[in-house]
Amino acid sequence: MIIKNFTKMAILKVIEILAASEVGWEDAAKKAVKIASKTVKGIRSVYIQEQSATVVDGEIMEFRVNVKITFEVLDHMNH
Repeated sequence: MIIKNFTKMAILKVIEILAASEVGWEDAAKKAVKIASKTVKGIRSVYIQEQSATVVDGEIMEFRVNVKITFEVLDHMNH
């Protein structure tokens, strides 16, 4: 008797989001995930691709992040 081992394979998708915060880069990243989670389900991870800030009169006014968010594409045929 041959038993085949089938592993469920997930299909993942990556989107890019730009977000900003007056508090800090961590807050900007949290905002990006929160914004994405309103329309995207199954978020698995966030990757901070780039950080920048705007400066006025020697003070940081806004922290900006460019993040990549990975989520699972749901297979409605098998769920």
